[in-house]
Amino acid sequence: MHILLSIAGALMIAAAPAPAAPTVRFHSTQYDSPGKDTRANDSLNAEWIALVNPGDQAVSLKGWQIADASRTYTFGTVTIAGKGGKVVLHTGRGTDTATQLYWNSGNYVWNNTGDVATLRTRAGVVQDTCEWGSKTGRTTVTC
Repeated sequence: MHILLSIAGALMIAAAPAPAAPTVRFHSTQYDSPGKDTRANDSLNAEWIALVNPGDQAVSLKGWQIADASRTYTFGTVTIAGKGGKVVLHTGRGTDTATQLYWNSGNYVWNNTGDVATLRTRAGVVQDTCEWGSKTGRTTVTC
């Protein structure tokens, strides 16, 4: 009888649901800085990509990455609030805040003719992607 209860208890533990995956995803991007591409810091920072967290719980982004085919940004100690919290990653230099982050790049990151942004968790699991092609007269994309 005791062995039977132990087996049943082990089965109940094994059947427990896994924690829900984070709900963080790409929201939008300004992939072509408005105006002439001068590589000035203001122009670089007008190129950005944003994340949103529609889930109920805040999510730590520490160790998560955003990448395209040739560049990768790794998040430091950053938490994105739940219930619609947003974080914007600008291409140029700046001082990070809770919602505005800076890649600190001296070159543009996102290709105007088309690109794919990939969001990976700390474990390297692809969480989301945002893809765009060349769009005449339109330089922002809702992912």
